[in-house]
Amino acid sequence: MTTTKQQIDTFFKSEYFAIAGVSRNEKKFGRKVYDELLRNNYKVVPINPLTKEINGSTCYPSVDELPNHIESLLILTPKVQTDQILKQAINKGIKNIWVQQFSNTNETLRIAQQHNQDIIHSQCIFMYAEPVKGFHKFHRTIVKVFGKLPN
Repeated sequence: MTTTKQQIDTFFKSEYFAIAGVSRNEKKFGRKVYDELLRNNYKVVPINPLTKEINGSTCYPSVDELPNHIESLLILTPKVQTDQILKQAINKGIKNIWVQQFSNTNETLRIAQQHNQDIIHSQCIFMYAEPVKGFHKFHRTIVKVFGKLPN
């Protein structure tokens, strides 16, 4: 299962998308992704079972509790939580699922395939969420030069 540019474009076309793994700690990766996407005017909904809000935004305890208008989900959780969250998303009918690079397990792709669910995987959201900046912009350029960007 290879990630395509069309999958990535469709993911970002959703008016809202949820992020599983948003931390209360501003120094953690999940929180940095959330904060950066907000700064870049994406409409993101945090998921964290340990808090009711992050920066004044309602934080949902699980994928099951998300509003029905959420079409895309970014999974930034530790590996031990990823597959459970993936299954919840599939059961809820979320069609656009991105499993952040290094969050996937050996079972993640198998679960997606079992449910005929195409997922974005083995990709870093910072390389595609516009505007791409700093190291990620440089990295994307290198990947493009070597013909490794999804097409």
